[in-house]
Amino acid sequence: MGTRPLVVFLAVLAVLGLLGFGLIKKSSDGTAIGDPAPADSLPRLGGDGSGSLAAYRGDWVLVNVWASWCGPCRQESPALQRFFARHRSEIAVLGVDTRDLTGDGRAFVAEHGLRYPQLRDGDGDYAHELGTTGVPESFLVGPAGKLAAHRPGPFRDEGDIAAFAAPALEGG
Repeated sequence: MGTRPLVVFLAVLAVLGLLGFGLIKKSSDGTAIGDPAPADSLPRLGGDGSGSLAAYRGDWVLVNVWASWCGPCRQESPALQRFFARHRSEIAVLGVDTRDLTGDGRAFVAEHGLRYPQLRDGDGDYAHELGTTGVPESFLVGPAGKLAAHRPGPFRDEGDIAAFAAPALEGG
């Protein structure tokens, strides 16, 4: 084997090794129950400035990760808005629009009349840090900033959301 084919072979082998390492690392990422939830600052979807979970320290927070192109996200949005309106004094609700275009996310919020704060995770890094496997996914974060519960998939209705958020609603 000549020098050139050997260099190409080694380069391909290196790329495959890096890909394998990335896949192994990706599967081990995410926030576990009891771990501090990521408090990265993200831009606000509907306006200027940024926001983060750090601003909610001392409060319970239901973080809902969604995208405008997600059918189940569209189905659960009205129930999340009703839950927010009914329980806003007991628990904060924070939406995180991930892997989406800003205009599409804003249109989704307007279409569904969402009044709870929305942040933008355009590249999906924050959702990855949380450990999402898709959208929608929800996370319950306790007053100390630690992950208390995780729910992959959509909520069926407001009662389903209340059951998930029970620790916050019961004053836990």
